[in-house]
Amino acid sequence: MKSKANQSQGLLLFHLSRQQLFAMGTLKIRELVPYTHLNALPQSHPSVLGTATVRGHTISVIDMAAAVGYPPVTEEEKSKCFIIITDCQRMVIGFLVRGIDKIIECNWRDILPPPDNLGRNAFLTGVTRYQDALVQLLDVELLLSKIFPIKEDRRIGVLTDVQREQLKPMNILLVDDSKVARKQLSDALDAININYQVSSHGNDALDIMSQNADARHPVDILVSDIEMPGLDGYELAFEVKNDPRLAGAYIILHTSLSSEISVSQARQVGADEALTKFDAQELIAAMLRGVERKSKSVSG
Repeated sequence: MKSKANQSQGLLLFHLSRQQLFAMGTLKIRELVPYTHLNALPQSHPSVLGTATVRGHTISVIDMAAAVGYPPVTEEEKSKCFIIITDCQRMVIGFLVRGIDKIIECNWRDILPPPDNLGRNAFLTGVTRYQDALVQLLDVELLLSKIFPIKEDRRIGVLTDVQREQLKPMNILLVDDSKVARKQLSDALDAININYQVSSHGNDALDIMSQNADARHPVDILVSDIEMPGLDGYELAFEVKNDPRLAGAYIILHTSLSSEISVSQARQVGADEALTKFDAQELIAAMLRGVERKSKSVSG
């Protein structure tokens, strides 16, 4: 099956420095606007330059170069810069970049994981090449988590002792290419003492599910990101539902995109739910619905 995400998801190429090309998936992007006057935002993160009014809405604007460790944009440079307006993590945010290159079509299966030698703090989810140039895909979720930390009430969910005992026997697999998203998911389950497996990409997740099925301990609940290099969440859900050994898994797809389109597409490929990430309580509630469905299928 050809993923519906891949049919519309390209890459926006842009510059944070003179040489290196960076990229962001186009589904996260609302529009591109030339630099405009910014109003100061007192007591904000050092990377937040201020707020801009775009189409009647006030949005925070982040110096993306400074946020990921490059020299900040100077006053002299700003007039030539662009603001990438994004819809991500339930926030509309602007990213100031030094230059827009182009939007290109992309086969997300060709995107490789970032090299291990980049370290834990590298803001990358993958690398690819375009016309012999190295392109680095930015981990927007990680970047935003550093600037706007998730509130405690969204990081940790609450459940009753009965619900915990219902969830404990479940074989749960978490899949996300973003380091920060994997940690958010892991922390949410660690906080309520629920065991799980974790994977960083779709192909590996499919292998894990096959191995578990062969060991007669199939995955009961699959929680997967939608936007991933290689096998994305839509494709993973389709492959799972198309394999009788794996098809019993309750599939929860999650995305940083605040979009009804993502939800409808998730159901088309066989997913049981789609969530905009991240809210621990919503995630736990979705998992409990998976437990309920599984108990009904066993009793039925």
